[in-house]
Amino acid sequence: MSEAPSQDRLSRSLRTRHLNMIAIGGAIGTGLFVASGATIATAGPGGAVVAYAVTGLMVWLIMQSLGEMAAFLPVSGSFGEYGRRFVSPSFGFAMGWNYWFNWAITVAAELVAAALVMKYWFPEVASIWWSALFLAILFIINALSTRAYGESEFWFATIKVVAVIVFLVLGVSMIAGILGESPGTSSWTTGEAPFVGGPEGIFLVILVAGYSFQGTELIGVAAGEAEDPGRNIPRAIRTIFWRILLFYIGAILVIGFLIPYTDPSLLNSAEDNISVSPFTLVFAKAGVLGAASVMNAVILTSVLSAGTSGLYASTRMLFALAENGHAPGFLTRLSRHQVPMNALMATTLVGLAGFITSLVGDGKAYEFLLTVSALAGFITWMGISWSHYKFRKALAAQGRSLDTLPYQARFFPAGAIIALLACVAIVVGQAYGPLKEGASLADLLLPFIGIPFFLALWGGHKLLTGSQAVDPTEVSLDHHDEPAA
Repeated sequence: MSEAPSQDRLSRSLRTRHLNMIAIGGAIGTGLFVASGATIATAGPGGAVVAYAVTGLMVWLIMQSLGEMAAFLPVSGSFGEYGRRFVSPSFGFAMGWNYWFNWAITVAAELVAAALVMKYWFPEVASIWWSALFLAILFIINALSTRAYGESEFWFATIKVVAVIVFLVLGVSMIAGILGESPGTSSWTTGEAPFVGGPEGIFLVILVAGYSFQGTELIGVAAGEAEDPGRNIPRAIRTIFWRILLFYIGAILVIGFLIPYTDPSLLNSAEDNISVSPFTLVFAKAGVLGAASVMNAVILTSVLSAGTSGLYASTRMLFALAENGHAPGFLTRLSRHQVPMNALMATTLVGLAGFITSLVGDGKAYEFLLTVSALAGFITWMGISWSHYKFRKALAAQGRSLDTLPYQARFFPAGAIIALLACVAIVVGQAYGPLKEGASLADLLLPFIGIPFFLALWGGHKLLTGSQAVDPTEVSLDHHDEPAA
């Protein structure tokens, strides 16, 4: 494939600091700031630490797989393109549309969340005005340039990182008795602590923890616009995971020491109540003035960060789908700032439509959309692991040395297989709660509705195009920045 003119291609303007913060920002959100208390209430401090450590290991293996492919083939479609090249065109088609749909609906969800956050300060203002304002902000940030997105996400994520670091410093100071009287290990010996509910409690938290880590794969989408990806992607992959794990494990340890798992506030934090967020409670104990307002501002930053990244990721995936003929060709048009403007506008309209469905009727249509997209992240992770396995098979079949890889995933093939099976176990485990509660068949199957949606995309494309699985000996291992036609 001949080199395309530079103005017809995405710009490589994201630096290492942008990539680091995009991945960190994607993983740190309300799951840590608000709902982390509920995980301690469910499994105890020890159980929550074990659950997040196990889930973190799974995510690390997935990021290893993604990092190896992204450093070798940094393209705008990322794992959608890897699925197309290394597994089959139909699989890549389904992966791309599944991920696009997931983030387009997430944008709508963040608009709803942003309005709820603003209600804390301005209860008399109608939610629709806040959502309209934030949608405009998200669109403008993404429309300006890739660098504008990278900078905004850098600062959004920095605010979240600073909040977590301050939380850890204050928490450790309180545990050590530097600030007030040390609680000692009393919270770890109360009732059933440290492991509440035994293995079952840990399993229940693992089911939730997986959702908290989703967003780390954004670095793969950003790889197509990263400066010197062969060097910067490996550098980011090596550092991000440990930072994220430190934040999660560190925060849970601090909460576990300072707040007993029996405190009703921890369980109530699952209801997105800022005033009983474990972060708010610890800040208040440390004497931080206006702790609830401070955390509300951080939560708003998290919402805007997720919305901006969601719009960016879905736009780039739609652009890549169009490049491969899997979406209308007009979506490949780039603005003079090398932003896929038509893809951005189309995704923004879908996000807006999703938000509108939350306002009309009883919101059931919107809840249905959220349910369909709920497992999309796990499907993406499974697709990354499987694509990596097939990628290595292609390298071996074509006699390519691993020394040609800018970055090598550790523990292959065990790492890719373990991550794939772990994702499958978490997805199947979603049935545990409904089964235990004796739910109806409809309620039991509802959480899995995203799976037939994905299979319909995969099977439908295969039926219409007759595409076959890719022969490892014929896989394109071209290093061009953009996928071959």
